[in-house]
Amino acid sequence: MGKFELLALPYDYNALEPTIDKMTMEIHHSKHHGGYVTKLNAAVEGTDLDGKSLEELLSNVSNHSTAVRNNGGGHFNHSLFWSIMKPGGAEVPSSLSDAINSAFTSFDEFKNQFSNAAVTRFGSGWAWLVVQDGKLAIGSTPNQDNPIMDVSDIKGTPILGLDVWEHAYYLKYQNRRPEYIENWWNVVNWEEVAKRYNDIK
Repeated sequence: MGKFELLALPYDYNALEPTIDKMTMEIHHSKHHGGYVTKLNAAVEGTDLDGKSLEELLSNVSNHSTAVRNNGGGHFNHSLFWSIMKPGGAEVPSSLSDAINSAFTSFDEFKNQFSNAAVTRFGSGWAWLVVQDGKLAIGSTPNQDNPIMDVSDIKGTPILGLDVWEHAYYLKYQNRRPEYIENWWNVVNWEEVAKRYNDIK
């Protein structure tokens, strides 16, 4: 059946500078994400999981190996991460803005809650904005877990995800995770986030 693939980024490795530097993007995409794809393919090859979609694998990941959980999650998370960023960012479409204001009282309060989820995630992990039964919610997961996994504390369809593994920012920001998070808002592709939201509701 079909193999999982590492897709090219929709922009050059240097396109998100100065927020995220070229070397970090290149290593993060080609080595880290590429490694997850290679190991995921190896984990499912020759098993009854071969040919299943990524979402099928992750939705009942508690039944699968640690290799499927870690590498499948890594592939899913990074694929979303690249897609919700763009050079210069984008304005928040009104449909999503209204939903955020309704759920969190204001956009600034949403940013505060999301940034706090990212800052306070101990060790490696991700912060998420998800849709749960038509409503928006914020949470975080450890390692390469995500909200579509049956093992996740926060469940839902992720429409925005922030990688807070040190490899995502260490070359430029060293241990200054809050600074990385604050600058990351400048490259969020809100048009893509809104599209994901509108496709669900």
